[in-house]
Amino acid sequence: MTERTLWHPVAQSSDVVSAPFSVLLLEQPLVLWRNAEGLVQSFVDRCPHRGARLSMGRVENGHLECPYHGWQFSSGGQCVKVPAVPDFTPPASQRVQAFEVQEAYGLIWVRLEPSDSQLPVFAAETDEHLRKVNCGPYDVAASAPRIIENFLDMSHFGFVHEGWLGSRDATAIAAYKVETTATGVLATGCKAVQPQSNLHSTQAAEVEYTYEVTAAYTAVLTKIPEEGSSKQGWREQIGLFICPVTPETSRVWFRLAVADFESTDEQLQTFQHTIFVQDQPVLESQLPKALPLDPRAEMHSAADRMSSAYRRFLKAQAIAFGTC
Repeated sequence: MTERTLWHPVAQSSDVVSAPFSVLLLEQPLVLWRNAEGLVQSFVDRCPHRGARLSMGRVENGHLECPYHGWQFSSGGQCVKVPAVPDFTPPASQRVQAFEVQEAYGLIWVRLEPSDSQLPVFAAETDEHLRKVNCGPYDVAASAPRIIENFLDMSHFGFVHEGWLGSRDATAIAAYKVETTATGVLATGCKAVQPQSNLHSTQAAEVEYTYEVTAAYTAVLTKIPEEGSSKQGWREQIGLFICPVTPETSRVWFRLAVADFESTDEQLQTFQHTIFVQDQPVLESQLPKALPLDPRAEMHSAADRMSSAYRRFLKAQAIAFGTC
């Protein structure tokens, strides 16, 4: 399994409507567009005729039209029209490279090479009790693995998120359990004292989370409801979905699945924005920007068990993009 055989989020579904949309995945320029049936297509963003960017063109009669000479390409990449030679039927060899596409969690996902890999699981998606809201995208000058590791880390709460997710007076991290799974790593029994873990908290409380890496560049936080709370039995989640743009830059989305039906989408997004923009400058300051997989490259503490397990997972999966 390599980065190119995994599914990656590249855009919000709402980004691709009637016009072509350009994205960058693993340093590969792509163009996204919808065919006449409304299905998203993903091509190399380069016309095979004279190399113009297809994302500068338009969708015409259910085909993607190049902006330079008007060549048209159908779903799957086959050239179906050469306007300068109207009676010409393009052979099967005249085509643009196409990639597999799926839509899920309000996002468009692309896989650059065929494999048996599955979309990362976001279990709360099917829970009708929970409300789903996407936050982002955020363009971050940090590698995707560094961003995942930050998401898994609780010991920075009292410093980076002081007064929100943590306090300098309560920085100790209790022991938690880490185990490997079929798709990554899972940490359970993760507890922290938080002044404000959501929009409606009014006093500091100890919260419990699980953190799970569900793919190389995807992680999910699950909040364990307090005993006797009105949300007991529900499992609110935050999914972190990252598009690895280059080895040192990323595009980030969060998907909230929450039992908050009082706040507006904008209020939920603003809270998540407040937290992430506290993280972002610290993430962008880290050196090296790529995540070191050699355990001797950086120092560790007992509180880093989850991030150390994540690094071992990446190494075992031979994930090289964004690591060193």
